[in-house]
Amino acid sequence: MERRRNLILQGPPGTGKTFLARRLAWLELGSQDTQRVEMVQFHPSYSYEDFVQGFRPDAHGSFRLTDGVLPDLCRRATADPTRPYFLLIDEINRGHLNRIFGELLLLLEADKRGPAHAVRLPYAPVEAPRFYVPDNLFVIGTMNTADRSLAPLDYALRRRFAFVPMLPEFGEHLHKHLIDNNIPTKTVDRMIARLAELNEVIANDPELGPDFQVGHSYFCQPPTDPAAADQWLTLILEQEIAPLLRDYWFDQPAHATAHIKRLLS
Repeated sequence: MERRRNLILQGPPGTGKTFLARRLAWLELGSQDTQRVEMVQFHPSYSYEDFVQGFRPDAHGSFRLTDGVLPDLCRRATADPTRPYFLLIDEINRGHLNRIFGELLLLLEADKRGPAHAVRLPYAPVEAPRFYVPDNLFVIGTMNTADRSLAPLDYALRRRFAFVPMLPEFGEHLHKHLIDNNIPTKTVDRMIARLAELNEVIANDPELGPDFQVGHSYFCQPPTDPAAADQWLTLILEQEIAPLLRDYWFDQPAHATAHIKRLLS
């Protein structure tokens, strides 16, 4: 993050990408300063006009040139150059990235920051100040690698980000977290063993692969009552994991059923 200024956390759903993105920002800020962190979520309808600048209707029925989230955050960061600012982009690969970023692909590069590389925005009047991305603005995106309906990132955008994989963590950290929250050791051991086994099957399936593994975040909010632990686990497996597996192996229902029974046994 320090080296590239732009970072993408990528991995299967439920591996804590958004959770970590926010905490990386807080760690760098030294506090949970909401004034220096902005978060947006990309989607197919999100546009350059939403992100950068465009004409939007106002309360009087006319259209007014309005800045999006990025110029607003850049202005705040420019006015406070000694402290870092963060833009968090959730589900970055769900948007049409070339259309959203436009000329900002150039300005995002770590060595293209600052007023020396400023450009005039397409909607801005000629006399308006030129736009640039300050050096103290960091961008952290999250990317779900399991969604095959999304187009892969093109190389121009990919070159401007560093990528860090996030994998499911069914090991000592989750084990300790659940034990510390009074979940019986027997229940924890059974859950972790079965999920690790399931993820190995998914990772080795040529139609799926590691990007489709089940993430640990399903299990990160245990019940406060230890007596409800078995019911808590069963409901997660029946209502969240089982439908996911039926979707993964929709053309192999017997295969999905066998793994669901294995989880619940």
